[in-house]
Amino acid sequence: MSAATTATDVRRHILEVAHPLFLRKGFTAVGLSEVLAAAQVPKGSFYHYFGSKEAFGEAVLEVYFAEYLGRMDALLSQPGSGAQRVIAFFNDWLDSQTGEESQSRCPVVKLGAEVCDLSESMRAALARGTRGVIDRLARSIEAGRLDGSLAGLADASDSQATAVALYQSWLGASLLAKIARDRSGLDMAMASTRERLGLAQDTLRDA
Repeated sequence: MSAATTATDVRRHILEVAHPLFLRKGFTAVGLSEVLAAAQVPKGSFYHYFGSKEAFGEAVLEVYFAEYLGRMDALLSQPGSGAQRVIAFFNDWLDSQTGEESQSRCPVVKLGAEVCDLSESMRAALARGTRGVIDRLARSIEAGRLDGSLAGLADASDSQATAVALYQSWLGASLLAKIARDRSGLDMAMASTRERLGLAQDTLRDA
């Protein structure tokens, strides 16, 4: 293995170790020494891989969104109507937010308010990532409008506006579920999503 490959692997390993720590404790509460101890990487080598803790946090978010958007692309490219693919995405969201593992939680919910006031580069990374989620969701909603499975939408701009509104409602529901430790808000978000998309509650059960 080349030195360059080794450096890339170590950098990736540090980022993977940091992700669950940030989700559990938040960004400011996690010290670099804690991350490096968990990753079993010497303290003196951190700045070989990252220019600052802020740059490190930005990299954690970028890796998360790259993986998340890849997963989203896979979900939204499955066979079926546009409506089925959209509901499959939100079913996956619901499952991830009610799972037992902290790694399944959304860093936008956990870190958004904290880091947006702390770091402009991390705020920008969150903005890019969330924009990618909304754009993909809007394209799938538009596909549903065009194939007739989401016939209640007027035009492409309506699809975009619907994607923004749904994403905002699910972020809010995820935050409330975290505060209350109760998934009922997420279940309500799913019911509201079906209503907004013009889908009966007993349809798409297998999506």
